[in-house]
Amino acid sequence: MTVKVLLADDQALLRATFRILIDSCPDLEVVGEASDGAEALELARTHHPDVVLMDIRMPGTDGLSGTAGICADPELATTRVLILTTFETEDYVAQALRAGASGFLGKDVTADALLAGIRTVASGEALLSPGATRTLITRFLTSPAPGTHLVPPERLADLTGREREVMALAAEGGSNAEIAELLVVSPLTVRTHIHRAMTKLNARDRAQLVVIAYQTGLVRAGGDNGAPPRQSGSHTPDGIPG
Repeated sequence: MTVKVLLADDQALLRATFRILIDSCPDLEVVGEASDGAEALELARTHHPDVVLMDIRMPGTDGLSGTAGICADPELATTRVLILTTFETEDYVAQALRAGASGFLGKDVTADALLAGIRTVASGEALLSPGATRTLITRFLTSPAPGTHLVPPERLADLTGREREVMALAAEGGSNAEIAELLVVSPLTVRTHIHRAMTKLNARDRAQLVVIAYQTGLVRAGGDNGAPPRQSGSHTPDGIPG
């Protein structure tokens, strides 16, 4: 099955470079190019891409507004947004995650990592780890944006104890394989718990599940999160070879 990709960036040369790279893969296809967030939303409604590769800083309607519009449209419920940014704009990253983005990559990303990231997000997983990304999450998602409120913890009432446990470990950056090893279950069992939690919480993907985990207080920066401690060590997001 071919993954349809929409490019949103104000730099035509960069879009052309991405198009050549993505179209060189038999399982990926660029279906449109947008120069700002408003055009990205319009083209997303026309082409229904699987993934929108979205820049944040664009003249006119920026990528944050474009992301919010795409993620709020019920007819685009299966479209994922992958943000391209730099670690110098951490607050933008947090806003994008709150808006519903499935993750982000730095603009200095390698070609292989970019392609792997698109495939990962298209599969419903999230690009939220390791190290530097977890720092962004704990720094920003634990504090509500101005004018917003944290999600009440009662929202988690329908989850089983194991679903909460797995959700907390996922929010801390654990991959399915790592969580499975820690809990002595299979990766398929972990994936099942993740998807059941997503369904019960009406989360569009794993990234939104992580946001809910922090905003309900299930996971707290530097606190006791009610889940077994994870072993230290570097790792990569599900679906990203490393």
